[in-house]
Amino acid sequence: MGRTIFLTVLCFVVILFDIYCYYAILAVFKKWKPSTKQFFKKAWWVVNISLIVGVFCAIYLNLFLTARAIILVAFFLLTASKIVMLPFLLVDDLRRLAIKIFKKSKTKDQSRMSDDITTNNPTIEQPNNKIAGEPISRSSFLVKAGLIAGAIPLSSLSWGIISGAYDYQIRRVNLKLPNLPKAFNGITLAQVSDIHSGSFYNKTAVKGGVDMLLAEKPDFVFFTGDLVNNLTSELKDYQDIFSKVTAPLGVYSVLGNHDYGDYHFGKGTSPAKVKNLKDMVASHKIMGWDLLMNENRRLKVDGEEIGIVGIENWGMGRFPKYGKMELAMQNTEDLPVKLLLSHDPSHWRGEVLEKYKDIDVAFAGHTHGMQFGVRLKDTQWSPVQYIYKEWAGLYQEQQQQLYVNVGYGFLGYPGRVGMLPEITIFTLSRA
Repeated sequence: MGRTIFLTVLCFVVILFDIYCYYAILAVFKKWKPSTKQFFKKAWWVVNISLIVGVFCAIYLNLFLTARAIILVAFFLLTASKIVMLPFLLVDDLRRLAIKIFKKSKTKDQSRMSDDITTNNPTIEQPNNKIAGEPISRSSFLVKAGLIAGAIPLSSLSWGIISGAYDYQIRRVNLKLPNLPKAFNGITLAQVSDIHSGSFYNKTAVKGGVDMLLAEKPDFVFFTGDLVNNLTSELKDYQDIFSKVTAPLGVYSVLGNHDYGDYHFGKGTSPAKVKNLKDMVASHKIMGWDLLMNENRRLKVDGEEIGIVGIENWGMGRFPKYGKMELAMQNTEDLPVKLLLSHDPSHWRGEVLEKYKDIDVAFAGHTHGMQFGVRLKDTQWSPVQYIYKEWAGLYQEQQQQLYVNVGYGFLGYPGRVGMLPEITIFTLSRA
């Protein structure tokens, strides 16, 4: 019920946007032929009403995943463009309203003055206030500027879908660990995160990313949560692909906030939700991934060991806290190095730094880098940095480190602009 109310209100607001933008555009392009205006009217309302109806169909009907994605993406792109355009239209309307009020006030003053002058000097002619027309009116300029501004997110976000969604990038990190046993010096670790298999629409491209990962031949692999969007069944078409992710020392994984079914079934428990989680655990076993649910493993090489600690989702604010570090850390006191898999990077600052100073490195995902931003060798920016202090790349406080992977998949917007999907390859070395 809550979701239906939200969608209804959202679509009502979008319709108001549509009406406002429609009349603003017609007001500027007054010289259009009647046939052109009629075509624009039909095209505008057919497209926008169809998309609103399509959103409800995509969410409540069992549409093909590709059709669902196309509808939601088109709705998202056009709505984003209208939102960017809106401030220009509002500025123009406020400007015209201010001018109207000013002119009305000025006209009254001039009328009084004119009456006085005419009364005292009846032969004086009234001035001709006609001013030559401007090459382009301010209203026309602002609305056209709004159209151009609206086209920028439309084009860039469209390019992010075409080019960015599956443009997997290998990022290499030299991970220095002072207490690393000699047997682990030079060993490689791969990390992937936030697969979100329910969002994919190109199986060949997804397989291409897995092939890139396997070509690196890592010694072991971490997956740091969010295998699906809402339901374990979303993994069905991609389970065979991710089953190919193997490594000599194993593949270790944890659950993210999307893996529990909370966003579909709601908080609390139900038979369907319990089954969904059991299916999730079973899927990890089928793929050969070692799912750590508040537990740890000892990784042994040539008689020396390090610890791999895996915690269930532990997030700040509205995100669930299923993680229990006290359970995950049991019997790890003797291990010289401990690597923590924890989906949400806020866990590092929220609990790990304060209470678990023997965690050498934490590995997280969750942020996606908001799938939008700039990421260069020495500079990075994304709007998500105003929400998460640690959101992409390597961070360090004293001897403890955190790495945040920006994700393999995508959620909501089916693309990436600047913040491309990531496969991280770490080389472990003694500092």
